Amino acid sequence: MSPSDWVAIQVTLKLCLYSTLILLVIATPLAWWLAGPRSPLRIAVQALVALPLVLPPTVLGFYLLITLGPRGWVGGTLESLGLNHLAFTFEGILIGSVIYSLPFAVQPLQEAFTALGRRPLEVAASLGAGPLDRFFTVLLPLSRGGFVIAATLSFAHTLGEFGVILMLGGSIPGQTKVLSTTIYDHAEAMNYDAAHSLSLLLLVFAFLVLFVVYAVSRRFESVRL
Repeated sequence: MSPSDWVAIQVTLKLCLYSTLILLVIATPLAWWLAGPRSPLRIAVQALVALPLVLPPTVLGFYLLITLGPRGWVGGTLESLGLNHLAFTFEGILIGSVIYSLPFAVQPLQEAFTALGRRPLEVAASLGAGPLDRFFTVLLPLSRGGFVIAATLSFAHTLGEFGVILMLGGSIPGQTKVLSTTIYDHAEAMNYDAAHSLSLLLLVFAFLVLFVVYAVSRRFESVRL
């Protein structure tokens, strides 16, 4: 692999790490709320969260490009404040990655919270535990399988993103050029050896991710039984 390939790997890992951390912070309260009693509002929010699962990545990337670009309401507002817009920047593809991978963080946590139920937290509250105590000593330990799966899937899904990043960030070396766009560039230039090396790397990682997810799911299913 060339030095530029290693730079792309560094940018990719940075994007995956930041996206995963942000997603866990956002998805935890959202999944807890969605795990509550069903209502039209919760169903609408759940459908909105799951939208990236069925929406073509280029469509999401296009609207994010418009929104975060210099003429969009976010990018335009930043420009009016003397700041730079977020299109074709690392911060821009980070926002896109968080939105595109949100269902992969929310759904495992929602399933874990639904299986747990509200009773353990109610018992902890009756014994005088505060909100933070209930989260760190009850919710987090009893739902750790959901957190592991959510973090693993979020990281892996960000690693393989292509359409959103290409539309929103292009392929700027050291900023927005990640593994998926690097493979595309190599294949387009008929540099198949380099494309094969990076593709094989992603293939092996994808297998390991699925192995971890299924192993964790099986383990916690056995524990519940």
